[in-house]
Amino acid sequence: MVALFGRSGCGKTTTADVIAGLLAPDEGFVSLDGSVLLDTRAGVAVAAEKRRIGYVFQDARLFPHFSVAGNLRYGQKRAGAVAGRIGFEDVVGLLGLGPLLGRRPHQLSGGERQRVALGRALLSQPRLLLLDEPLASLDVARREEVLPYLEALRDQLSIPMVYVSHQFDEVLRLATHVVLLDAGRVVAQGTPAEVSLIPELRAIVGPDAVGAVLDGVIAAVDESRGLAEVRVGRGSLNIASRSVRPGAAVRLQLLARDLILATDEPHFVSVRNALRGEIREILPDETDSVLVRVDIGGPSVLARITTAAAEALGLQPGVQVWVLVKSVSLRGHAFTAPAIAPAQQ
Repeated sequence: MVALFGRSGCGKTTTADVIAGLLAPDEGFVSLDGSVLLDTRAGVAVAAEKRRIGYVFQDARLFPHFSVAGNLRYGQKRAGAVAGRIGFEDVVGLLGLGPLLGRRPHQLSGGERQRVALGRALLSQPRLLLLDEPLASLDVARREEVLPYLEALRDQLSIPMVYVSHQFDEVLRLATHVVLLDAGRVVAQGTPAEVSLIPELRAIVGPDAVGAVLDGVIAAVDESRGLAEVRVGRGSLNIASRSVRPGAAVRLQLLARDLILATDEPHFVSVRNALRGEIREILPDETDSVLVRVDIGGPSVLARITTAAAEALGLQPGVQVWVLVKSVSLRGHAFTAPAIAPAQQ
């Protein structure tokens, strides 16, 4: 899942519309799986209906006179003679639509309508799925309802997806690759972990959302205490979770504002998570603070501390430190991640 991320008006939807064939650019090139869909220099422009791209918009755009089943069947009809890799029952099961099949769109919640829209797009047998801010019109509860289904699509179907969003929490939870856009230009791209550390992102998400994204693996689960040990870098963190199993991939967001640095190994403190690392750089932040990037054994984290504290502790690149992480600060910042290849672990 590739996420197009940036401020409103930066060009995310325009890019998606060009890929889908809904917008003709002055100049551009689009290819999918080796097939050229657009090449303005060569005069190639495959019609949108022939590109086999599923598009899910911010508003579900369901047919009001069709039931849920009828809307899904419409997606099947759009597939035409294309061999169906994704069956009706598969989609119904994957998206939990069984109890809704007989209802009309006006009888559905916003989250349910978006799940039906996803199902309809999948049944058209797309080679690519475009999702243009599909959760933007939903309240928090409905967003949380739909997100697990998007994770299931990512993990269980071999369909590439482009996900448009200006909400970074959605991006870090879902994406395997992030393209950061600003004023119509790509300013950075890479894994969520890589993009989370760059200054261009910090300028967009604001100071409170600055932090590092880490991909880890569940090493052990203590069900009696509701804790899971996550291996990250050379160390590990304990997170509150009962719904995971050893070996599962997990993505964590460690916000810079929540981390504490110590130059000696901590003892007799309430914080149970401590990662040993080495300072790589100290970056200017706000007026009275700095961001300290610490290598914890491959991945890096960012800690925001005052300039006075950095001076008092004698912090500089090369200094060994301990990064203290409160378990409570990880609540709501731990997600199921795509499986991590052995080379990446």
